[in-house]
Amino acid sequence: MRKAKIYYNKSLAGILTETNEGDYTFKYDENYINLHPNQFITFSMPVRKEPYIDNRLFPFFEGLIPEGWLLDIASKNWKINTNDRMGLLLVCCTNCIGAVSVEPLTEQENE
Repeated sequence: MRKAKIYYNKSLAGILTETNEGDYTFKYDENYINLHPNQFITFSMPVRKEPYIDNRLFPFFEGLIPEGWLLDIASKNWKINTNDRMGLLLVCCTNCIGAVSVEPLTEQENE
């Protein structure tokens, strides 16, 4: 299982999880829900207490991953298969242009 902290304007917005079965969940952080109830990360995922669940990486996060020649460079440099979308998100999207950034959760934080 791999997890990432999702930040919006440097505030922890929530946790994105890829399960061992290959499903994905995104859950907004409780503090974020209370402080920013109307500041969603994308229109398709408004702020709510219930997690979002899908068997594919959510389109918003998919859109953060590089494409074309930049994807080829990232894949070769980090030795990540281009089909490993969560892996690419974790290594390529820590310093995204815009308000959203992705930070891998360490094993200690996962516990």
